[in-house]
Amino acid sequence: MFAMFRAITYGVLVVGVALLLVPARALSSVGISRPPAFGGPQIAGTLLAGAAAVLYLWCVVAFAFVGKGTPAVFDPPRRLVIRGPYRYVRNPMYVCVGFVFAGAALVYESLALLAFVGLFFVVIHLFVTLYEEPTLGRSFGDEYEAYRRQVARWWPHW
Repeated sequence: MFAMFRAITYGVLVVGVALLLVPARALSSVGISRPPAFGGPQIAGTLLAGAAAVLYLWCVVAFAFVGKGTPAVFDPPRRLVIRGPYRYVRNPMYVCVGFVFAGAALVYESLALLAFVGLFFVVIHLFVTLYEEPTLGRSFGDEYEAYRRQVARWWPHW
């Protein structure tokens, strides 16, 4: 139960601060404000970001119940998480974060924010391939290698 408390606390802080508060402050600091009208792009962006945030929180819950840890690098799961969204892609949290930012790009109708989404995915890909995958391989050994062979990194194979 304590793992769930830690995971929810982390999840709420990441979603609330890193995905909502910080980007909103950054956008307003460079003069990008929400469009005065709330039309199709804003509805689509809100739906995309909302769905991604819900999926992100599902990942956090899976980390707590299955992995007995959190997404935080200082409190990682003790067991390999291959259930829930992790059955379809190995990195659903990063995909969710990218989709939250893409939703914000739609809401703000901002090409600069959309370019940031592209940069985000490049940086995350490098982080995953150069640090996270080797670390998981050392931590979980053959179990992770088998999972890696069966489940795609970014896009699900149906």
